[in-house]
Amino acid sequence: MKYQVTLNGKTYEVDVTECDAVITSITDAAPVAAAPAAPAAAPVAAPVAAAPAAAPAADGEKVVAPMPGNILAVNASVGQAVKAGDVLFILEAMKMENEIVAPSAGTVKQVLVSKGATVNTDDVLAVL
Repeated sequence: MKYQVTLNGKTYEVDVTECDAVITSITDAAPVAAAPAAPAAAPVAAPVAAAPAAAPAADGEKVVAPMPGNILAVNASVGQAVKAGDVLFILEAMKMENEIVAPSAGTVKQVLVSKGATVNTDDVLAVL
């Protein structure tokens, strides 16, 4: 399908092809002049940003990030016994420091993030 899009007073022709690609990130870029029409080519999937290889989460209760942000402090270590409500991580999001607490009592089996790490919503931080 072809669409005409006007952006900052300039009109661009956009050709949209359905595929299974998923947009993983968007960056600001300067507008690019439309290239001359070329023969149709197979759709190309958008490149996926490589995340650092982390060990898969162990079985148990997962403690996940409720929002994207940066880990300011890690107060949990493997083998540590925790009670429900103990602060495991400090997550900075939108200039606010949020305490990520243990959802229940247990023993920390795995810590998957370190201080300074950037996390997304629902990323597993630790396993109890």
